[in-house]
Amino acid sequence: MANLKEIQKRIGSVKNTEKITYAMYMVSAAKLRKAQEGAENSRPYAESLAGLIGNIVSRVEKPDHPLLVPREDKKRAEVVLFTSDRGLCGGFNSNLIKMAVAFMEDNKEVYDEIDVSVVGKKAADYFRRRKLPVRNSTENLMRTVSYQLATALADELTMRYVSGEVDAVYLVFAKFKSAMTQIPTVVQLLPFSFGEEASEEAEAEPEVLGVDYIYEPSAPSILAELLPRQVRTQIYTSMLESIASEHGARMTAMDSASSNAAEMIDSLTLQFNRARQAAITTELMEIIGGAEALKG
Repeated sequence: MANLKEIQKRIGSVKNTEKITYAMYMVSAAKLRKAQEGAENSRPYAESLAGLIGNIVSRVEKPDHPLLVPREDKKRAEVVLFTSDRGLCGGFNSNLIKMAVAFMEDNKEVYDEIDVSVVGKKAADYFRRRKLPVRNSTENLMRTVSYQLATALADELTMRYVSGEVDAVYLVFAKFKSAMTQIPTVVQLLPFSFGEEASEEAEAEPEVLGVDYIYEPSAPSILAELLPRQVRTQIYTSMLESIASEHGARMTAMDSASSNAAEMIDSLTLQFNRARQAAITTELMEIIGGAEALKG
């Protein structure tokens, strides 16, 4: 059994760790509220904008905007992976990286080449350690998320797609559901695709309501204005979802770590008490044995 000083030292070390994990839990809990509000508030706008674009596309006979027309000859795609810049958030980053790697493996036969852009230090470190090529790496962006930063990234990706450098762009990020649940998600950013259900609803809407729309100056002109905005909105929403998911994952991980530290402290305290009791018993036996020897 370990001596008393060693056990006391371990108890002190675990208590210090518990203080750190609890402080990180409180910080993440405070940041989560604001991040969650940002993610939840951005969803209605993003969904409404996507619905509006889908509605307009359904009324245009042959939409020829470059962001809408899929390319038959698919040669190169780009995957944009969002992770955190810091660790200590459980399996948050590893789950996202696994999904991105699995997605690229599954699409090797679809595309000749797949470029990777990473947002977040953890993803950059992963590819750097394995000496895997990364087209663009952005770190410390998720700490100061703003629409301007999302716009810069969106415009760069849009330019690459329009110029023909890539034939498709996908986003890999964590969608926030709750502090306990973050869902790794893959979304096709470019070209835009609308589900059959949304298209059917948009086509049936004029018949149901008995009205149609007049677009000024024209539907193609409105699409040309809205589509780049939708790219920016999708990236900005993905960033907000990732931030909220990161804080939720870290809060859960630090809460679990604090609970484990408390259990370890209880176990070490019990071990310390048993060791101290054994030491006292040994000393008493020695004293009694010495007294008996003196009497003899």
